[in-house]
Amino acid sequence: MSLRIYHNPRCSKSRQTLEIIKESGIEPSIVLYLEATPTAAEILDLAGKLGKPVAELLRRGESVFKQATDLPDLGDDAALAAWVESHPIVLERPIVVDTRSGKAVIGRPPENVTALLP
Repeated sequence: MSLRIYHNPRCSKSRQTLEIIKESGIEPSIVLYLEATPTAAEILDLAGKLGKPVAELLRRGESVFKQATDLPDLGDDAALAAWVESHPIVLERPIVVDTRSGKAVIGRPPENVTALLP
């Protein structure tokens, strides 16, 4: 099993999700997405693996989202993914991907990650 977590160490849910993964004996690949920002193509890929439109991957409570003057149409996945690439703080977290199966979950609640564990 090979897991990748899009992680923000300042987020308690992200830390809890990472802990659940490690407690299961798996050492995931950690992407600190605020430092290594996913590209628009990667964001679209994540949305596809989650089976959700990009608009459902947004943290709408973030001030960057609420105060955005350049926010594209929420129904335009490609434009929205490009916008998220420029504003990664609005990306929902944590996102965990099983890189072998292509399945993914959002760790909210953190226990969602158990769907990817053996």
